[in-house]
Amino acid sequence: MQTHPAKRISPFNSGALGSKPDAPPGNIDGPRARFFVFESQMSNDLIAKTAIDRRMAEIITPVIEDMGFELVRVRLMGGKTNTLQIMAETPEGGIEVDQCADISNAVSAVLDVEDPLTDAYTLEVSSPGIDRPLTRLKDFEEFEGYEAKLETSEMIDGRKRFKGVLAGVEDNDVLINIEEGTVGLQFDWLADAKLVLTDELIKDMLKARKDAGTLKEDQFDEIETAGSESEED
Repeated sequence: MQTHPAKRISPFNSGALGSKPDAPPGNIDGPRARFFVFESQMSNDLIAKTAIDRRMAEIITPVIEDMGFELVRVRLMGGKTNTLQIMAETPEGGIEVDQCADISNAVSAVLDVEDPLTDAYTLEVSSPGIDRPLTRLKDFEEFEGYEAKLETSEMIDGRKRFKGVLAGVEDNDVLINIEEGTVGLQFDWLADAKLVLTDELIKDMLKARKDAGTLKEDQFDEIETAGSESEED
């Protein structure tokens, strides 16, 4: 990997839940004061990684968007029978089971005409889930303050994996608070990114569903308890 001299820019705060990055202070001393960016030719496509995934995305994205939804991720998974996995949601976030069924029917009709896959496959449409993948720049803004795991396609300052608390977005950079301080990674560098399943995330996501009227009180209590138990294991 070809690198160029590092560039130091201003530090940011810890990115705790509900907070926003502070304005750059005059004094840049301290453990969070160094934020290095290395120029690189890396690029990503977290929504669709492989060539066939990108082809599928080209076909199904217009269908999904015309229905009022957004494509979060598409993957063609191998196995005895291939599985075409589609994750989708509304622009506001979330999606219901009947909406997934509607997307499945609409996408199936288009794929029958386009016929991009030569082998048999199973179509699977779902929500991104609570510990969801982060595939769009806006996802990193929306889930600022939550714990996440990021991985770059090439080595950045001697490492590829970063685990910490998301600290928002600055231009095209994803900010994350790790033990060494706040670091910024260009969005195009990312090969994988997802939220870490924590009690805080479970409670907040289920509460949001409850407030939206898509989760009943008894269901909320049951799922919250099950989620806490899984974390203890």
